[in-house]
Amino acid sequence: MNLIDFNHPFFELLWRRLAVIAVCLGWAALEFYQASPFWGILFGTLGLYCIYGFFFIRKEKKHSE
Repeated sequence: MNLIDFNHPFFELLWRRLAVIAVCLGWAALEFYQASPFWGILFGTLGLYCIYGFFFIRKEKKHSE
């Protein structure tokens, strides 16, 4: 069982993958700004995990035409 299904059809578009990453890393920055390092580390790690999953282990679909 994965935390996020990187091959889900919802994440087929690049802008959606980038939006998820931006929200996670942006939330981490906000938490660090508010002096909450636990939540900052948690969301920062989730953002880095999404980068790894979306761009390194995700399987691209082959379009047959």
